[in-house]
Formats: sequence, C-alpha cells, structure tokens
Amino acid sequence: MTSEGIATVSGMAADTTLIILGASGDLTSRLLLPALGQLLAREPGRSVRLHGAGMDDWTDEHWRDVVHKAFQTMDAESAFDQVSATTYSQADITKAADLQKLLDAAEGRPALYFAVPPAVTEKSCIALADVNIPDGTILALEKPFGTDEASAHKLNQQLATLVPEDQVFRIDHFLGRSTVLNLLGVRFANRLIESVWSGDDIAAITVDFPEKLGLEGRAGYYDAAGALVDMIQSHLLQVMAFVTMEPPSSLDQLDLRDATSAVLRATHVLDDDPVANSRRARYTAGDVGDRHFVSYVDEPGVDPSRDTETLAEMTVEVRTTRWQGVPITLRSGKALDAGDPAVTVTFKPVRHLPTGFVGESEPSRLVFSLGPDTMSLELNVNGADDPLELERVALAADLGAAEQCWRIVQPVIDAWRQKKVPLNDYPAGSAGPASWKG
Repeated sequence: MTSEGIATVSGMAADTTLIILGASGDLTSRLLLPALGQLLAREPGRSVRLHGAGMDDWTDEHWRDVVHKAFQTMDAESAFDQVSATTYSQADITKAADLQKLLDAAEGRPALYFAVPPAVTEKSCIALADVNIPDGTILALEKPFGTDEASAHKLNQQLATLVPEDQVFRIDHFLGRSTVLNLLGVRFANRLIESVWSGDDIAAITVDFPEKLGLEGRAGYYDAAGALVDMIQSHLLQVMAFVTMEPPSSLDQLDLRDATSAVLRATHVLDDDPVANSRRARYTAGDVGDRHFVSYVDEPGVDPSRDTETLAEMTVEVRTTRWQGVPITLRSGKALDAGDPAVTVTFKPVRHLPTGFVGESEPSRLVFSLGPDTMSLELNVNGADDPLELERVALAADLGAAEQCWRIVQPVIDAWRQKKVPLNDYPAGSAGPASWKG
C-alpha cells in the first residue's frame, strides 16, 4: 500500500474516519501504517481520524504505540501528532454486530480497510449484508482478492450489493513500488523504446521476484496459499500487465484499470499447457547470508502434506497482435539468494552481424530492478582496445482485475493439485533447484 493509495482510499478529508480491519496483523504494522505516516509527514497540513480493529485484546495505548513505531520506520515520527487521538477496539469483523458498532462509532464517512486474509475478507463482506452501511462508505480490499476465480467472482457480486463500484478499491500494494510506476514513464515517454515494444523486436520477458525472507510467522496464511497465489496471481501478473498493456488515454485510475484488464483478459498459459510451462519447489535447510533456515516442512505451523510450494514459476503469453508468441515468465520464491527482483525485457538478436566482429553478441536487455529501484540497458559496443571486438556494457540509472488473474493461474493450480508437476527441493540460500538452471 502506498501513501498515494491511502490518500485515494480515505480521501484524507476531515469528514472521514479510516477504520483498519485487522489492525493487530502484520500487514498493518509493516505496510499500511508506514505508508500513512509517510503521507502525513509529506503533507503536514493533513490530519486523519484513525481507528484500529482486531482480534487481539489491545488497549488504546498499545495501539498508539504500534502506530508510533510504524511511523518511525519511515522517519515520520513527527506525523504521529496528526493521529495521536487514534483509538482501538477488539472486534470479530466476520460478525455483523461488531461491524455495526465500528460503523456507528465512526465520525463522518467511514473507510473500511480490510488488512486481513482473503477468506476473512469474504466472510466479513457477507456479514456486511446485515449491517446498516452509511452512505458514502468506502471499502478497500487487499490482494489476494478471493481464494480462486469462483470466489473472486462471488466476492465482486457481493460487493456490488453493498456499495457502488466507485466506492470499492481493490488494493495491490506491490504496484506502489516506484519502479513499477517508472515502467510507464520509460515505455510511453520515449519514442525509441515504444517503437520496439512488441513481439516484432522483443523475444522474451521475465518478471522475477526472489525473496531472501522465509515465512516470518505467516504460516497460517502462506501454507494455504503458496508462492503461486501469494505473489504470482496477486502481484506479478499485475506488473506484467503494466509491461504489456496498450497505451492508456491517461494515467487516471479508470483508464489504467481498463488497459490492464484488457491485457489480462488476453493472457493465457503458454500453449495452454500448464504442465510443461510451470514449475514448483520448496526450500530445505540452508543459509541465507548469516541467517539459518530450517526446512520449510519443519517451520512452525506448516502441514507438510499440503505440498505447499515456496518457489513458483509459470510462463504465459498475451494473445494480442502486439505480443502473440512472446513467452512471459513469472517467478517468485522465498529463502533464495538469486539476485535482485527485476523485470527483464530481452530483445531479439540483430538480423545480421557482419563477418569480422568477435566477442560478445548476446541480445540487448532492458532490466528494471524492483528493489533497489534502478534500470539498466545492456548493449553490445566496440571494445576500447580492439574496435572489432564487441564488449557488453550496461547503461544504468537510479529511479526514484482480480478475477482474470485467478483465471490465468487456475490451469496451473489444477495441474499442481493433480500432482502432474513435480515438487522439487532447493536449499535455502541457493538460487533455486539445480535442475531449473539454464
């Protein structure tokens, strides 16, 4: 969740109360509250009425301490005074009575932010059907949206009965990364790039997000989701949509939504073969830097019989005139030491290389790093000592539709559940299974 997303969802107006559902959870303290602090520090004239609601029996003082510490992580401690009156209440948000109390206590327009697992969000939205929802109430739902294509469709239908569509926000905090947004600038503000941005000149695209982290206490959610749902379905397909969408008429959220939705509707597993075009694995004991990991199956809260993958890969294609036949590989995993997360665009080789050149002649690559925020363009150039010997150089710069995503990954989920794709092992701290290399 970005600070811009917080401002959009709540309006950050004096007549709005931002109610965080799942306030005692990891998502709130790690992402949501730091983003709020960042916004308030950047715009000190703003203020916000904030109320936290969670299952834990916290006092107002403990909640304020959580908010304060979260702000400190973004050097936004000074902004704490702008929400110093924030309060907390223990609530079961799957019960209509508890939700009604939260809404009745809100001052002005309520904005409900669901910082909870998708199954809890679904139950809560069902409970909201028996609640008197004030006019103008905003509902903000974090990804993953639903637990499969059918549940995402059902949830959308349920939301339509609660509030108008323009009061529903489906949040993907991953898209708040500045490099993801910079993709748009590089694509659409540079004629040199936009003119070659198609299958005529691009051979392949990879969206790779390796993580050095492990479960970090999230077994209750992660062991039921796995890497495919947690990252590829939820986030990387949206990044891919930014890379491959047609130029929108504006950067307005509705135009961007229409452009990304159109490209996701055209996306399918490559050759409609989820067995040949997907791979999965889970980590065994190993070291990532100075941190030791036990095998995933030995992590607290993990059920080994689920065969949950911690590394997932699938290859898709966008069946449009621009991209037909270009393989797009999406990959993400935990406990890996495999470089930085990045979007890599590999161009086709030149049609003819005159005889006489020697040395490096690999195709050019444009790499957008997703952390740290950098971009590099790898080119073949003449060597300094011998002009006929080609060398590789990198020009670098520092950079400051829920149901469709489920539809795309569903064939892979089905193939994995039917044990058609083997579950490989890889040591924690490696780059993945040895059989995946090359």
